[in-house]
Amino acid sequence: MTTAPATPVRTRFAPSPTGFLHLGGARTALYSWAYARHFGGTFVLRIEDTDLERSTPEAVQAIIDGMQWLGLDHDEGPFYQMQRMDRYREVIAQMLAAGTAYHCYSTPEEVEAMRERFRAAGEKPRYDGTWRPEEGKTLPAIPEGRKPVVRFKNPLDGDVTWNDVVKGTITISNKELDDLIIARTDGTPTYNFCVAVDDWDMRITHVLRGDDHVNNTPRQINILRAIGAPLPEYGHLPMILGSDGQKLSKRHGAVSVMEYPAQGFLPEAMLNYLARLGWSHGDDEVFSMAQFCEWFNLEHLTASAAQFNNEKLAWLNNYWIKQADNGRLAELAKPRMLAAGAQFDGAPDLATVLGLLKERTNTVNELADAAMLFYRQPQPDEALMTQHFTDAAQAALAQFAERIQTVEWTKEAIAAAMKEVLAANGLKMPQMAMPLRLIVTGQLQTPAIDAVLQLFGRDTVAARLAKYL
Repeated sequence: MTTAPATPVRTRFAPSPTGFLHLGGARTALYSWAYARHFGGTFVLRIEDTDLERSTPEAVQAIIDGMQWLGLDHDEGPFYQMQRMDRYREVIAQMLAAGTAYHCYSTPEEVEAMRERFRAAGEKPRYDGTWRPEEGKTLPAIPEGRKPVVRFKNPLDGDVTWNDVVKGTITISNKELDDLIIARTDGTPTYNFCVAVDDWDMRITHVLRGDDHVNNTPRQINILRAIGAPLPEYGHLPMILGSDGQKLSKRHGAVSVMEYPAQGFLPEAMLNYLARLGWSHGDDEVFSMAQFCEWFNLEHLTASAAQFNNEKLAWLNNYWIKQADNGRLAELAKPRMLAAGAQFDGAPDLATVLGLLKERTNTVNELADAAMLFYRQPQPDEALMTQHFTDAAQAALAQFAERIQTVEWTKEAIAAAMKEVLAANGLKMPQMAMPLRLIVTGQLQTPAIDAVLQLFGRDTVAARLAKYL
């Protein structure tokens, strides 16, 4: 049993809007959302849009669309960093006054020369502290007309240690860290500084994010300590790999979450699958989001990278399609079918048709394709008709056409009529069912023929048989 944290849980999902919502980001959002839901806490959506060159309104919308499709509802936000500039400038002014930050007038070229000197000496390249104020140190004269950046005065000694809820204890020496630029020459703040201030202001208690952020964490911890803010707990999730063990990319298939609804996947299948890519609850493979929120804890997050498997996702999608309400499936399938030329006037009820077909389909797209046989005119292949529409079959089908004028139009009565005709003509079921399928649907393979005929209706079946008899 997971012990509830001492303070109310507040998690956040904080993507940069430089592209679509990818699968790794969706899993991060899911875990953060589920942890907040598990403890009745708060899930915050924050858009980290300070990268003005790469951030776009389209990418913001793509992230929000992805979250909405998945059903990962946020309690606060979305907050946009570009709308918080006054707050960042306020904190920078306080840090300058407190001596935890300072103005640096070194040009980018001068800083690169410093880094090159360290490289040549076999040391880690870094800023050399030329403008860092120290007791008894005389700083250079300020160059005329040159605008400074603001640097964070990182501790020179000691270590930054945190107990990562995924990776365990991580320690990084302060000697490995630079005096980070926290504001550019035009006054705009930089990424790590904004994140630290946001997590403080939004009272974030748990930060779950990809392990590409591990190197950012000691910088953010030092900034939070400098401004007197409490530290959240951190958990860095391993990346999701393709089936070949390489970083997930386009060559493995879809990477953007919003490609999956277009391919006919249900959000509950995607959530169910993503939940198991880095977390487990015994051997449970299939579960609802209500169950997941009830079970989810940080103790069972895994530190090893997970491999994305499209076949496993398709298997789960088949399961959730079978659980789905037929009316909902009809709403998803109908636009796809209309685009393929489906005609619904006088045709069987789509929800009922999908209920018959959904057992054997892995996606809504496959389901829509399978249902098309009920919503277009059949065009049987001539060679197949020649093969299956024998004289014996024609005689049997003529008798069947007579029988269906009067039988009760139920699956059971249709099946009984077929058996009687087969017995009277000394035929086996395929000898009559194959040409019957071709005439009525244009296909050799369908679900049970009695169920298919029932759905088409007596008049349609009789009319299609009459064309060939």
